[in-house]
Amino acid sequence: MLTVIIKNKLNYYKMIKKIIFLSLFTIYYAEAMDDNEHKENAMHSHTFPYESIKEIFPNVFMITEGHAVHHEGIDLQHSCNMVIIRNPDTRSLTLINTVRPDAAKFEALDALGPVENIIRIGAFHDSYDGVYCDHYSHAKLWALKGMTHKNQRSTDVVLEVDGPMPFPSCSLFVFKTSQHPEGALLIDQNSGILVTCDSVKNWVDSDIFFNKETASLYQKQGFYGTATISHVWINACHVDSSDFKRLEQLPFHHLLSAHGKPLLNDAHGQIAKTMHEVFNS
Repeated sequence: MLTVIIKNKLNYYKMIKKIIFLSLFTIYYAEAMDDNEHKENAMHSHTFPYESIKEIFPNVFMITEGHAVHHEGIDLQHSCNMVIIRNPDTRSLTLINTVRPDAAKFEALDALGPVENIIRIGAFHDSYDGVYCDHYSHAKLWALKGMTHKNQRSTDVVLEVDGPMPFPSCSLFVFKTSQHPEGALLIDQNSGILVTCDSVKNWVDSDIFFNKETASLYQKQGFYGTATISHVWINACHVDSSDFKRLEQLPFHHLLSAHGKPLLNDAHGQIAKTMHEVFNS
């Protein structure tokens, strides 16, 4: 009798365990399929914290959101910024370093003005440009020479130093020695605003958009600081110090990077300091 009871309990526990396993597998599979769909169309729901659009300068806005990527067996999650420029004459918008799109962002952008330009200045920032291009079908995709896009999308306008610019009072800086196309935009406003992607970051510390693992990893790798120039990025792109010496000659006081808080008023001095530390010049 006791043997039967024990056997029945064991079978019961096995059944419960199997149900739990199948339930977890179903959830995992659904999330995995959902994640694959998200990767395909980049239309994620609000699974990460995000901030509303903030006006940094007149007609210059920024929105910050979390971004996740699986890299070398590690789930990285950190903050990314999209810079939004509004043409004061036409009220049209230019998006630089696009972040995760969703209905709420589209609505917020539409309230600012019509989106006409989507700008890619960073080699490794190509996750969401296509979704914005699909949503704003009339918008033009601007990119540096040599850049390729996901889903075989074509560049509408090639960004060139002496070529047309997407909005007034804008000029282009190109890192000529970089093996992967990388640039920056200089806006002639408020004593000069430099917009960068990965070349110069301003992650002073981790923020609410980081997960614990990424925050710890970036701390160990020395990613945090004012106006940082990452050794990881330098080694990936093989950028020479001559590019930063040219960057130092640009007239700007402020930095709006794809990563980190806006660096206002002393950006030029801080970048020059970092540059001399990194390149020992």
